[in-house]
Amino acid sequence: MIITGDDSEYIAFVKARLRDQFLMTDLGPLRYFLRIEVSSTSDGFYIFQEKYIQDLLARAALGDERTIETPMELNVKLQPTDGDPLPDPTRYRHLVGSLVYLVVTHPDISYPVHILSQFVSAPTTVHYSNLLRVLSYLRGTITRRLFFPRSSSLQLQCYSDATWASDPSDRRSLSAYCVFLGGSFIAWKTNKQTTVSRSSVEAELRAMALLTAEVTWLRWLLADFVVSITTPTLVLSDSTGAISVVRDPVKHELTKHIGVDVFYTRA
Repeated sequence: MIITGDDSEYIAFVKARLRDQFLMTDLGPLRYFLRIEVSSTSDGFYIFQEKYIQDLLARAALGDERTIETPMELNVKLQPTDGDPLPDPTRYRHLVGSLVYLVVTHPDISYPVHILSQFVSAPTTVHYSNLLRVLSYLRGTITRRLFFPRSSSLQLQCYSDATWASDPSDRRSLSAYCVFLGGSFIAWKTNKQTTVSRSSVEAELRAMALLTAEVTWLRWLLADFVVSITTPTLVLSDSTGAISVVRDPVKHELTKHIGVDVFYTRA
């Protein structure tokens, strides 16, 4: 259990009441929780999973000690039929499952983990070699941490992107977004879209709608924490076509098939 707040006396009162009712031990300031490490400084907090990565690399038993600069090759397109099927996919599934949890503190591997997790039912030698590349990348970036500054604005900054028809097996696009609260990186996601987009603009609009839903929920969550956000939250995208459609209601005739996403984003 984590108890947090800005009133140390009330926190002490809560812990005393809990000790009266339950058998519990006070472990002091937060340093380790659910395999996530926390380091506190005068400037802010760092969260990381260095020990988790060390354990993961030990379980993987990599013979090659080299490190790699990127977790996945540029423009690589993995398919279910690449390579030969693994005789025993258990190891692949175990490592990919471990990487999924590591994305909690390593947004830089979000995309490759999303791709590799699509092949857990029938992984091949090619998929496994790409998995080993991610592990080699983690060996070289094991000390990287997420920083949450103590003094930071409480305004949301949001970025959206999409890769159109990027999956060669079904031609569905990928949506991706990231959200900052001031200088703190608080949310990110890579997600395959549920339907095939007929243009890059359509794919970008669906990604913007996904981010808009996330921003709406975050604003409600911040309101529950008595954090008032009175200004609109900007959703930033590099697609001029998608931005034009969202801004111009006259283009409704051109976007009937994606009208819900357009109007949800605009609202």
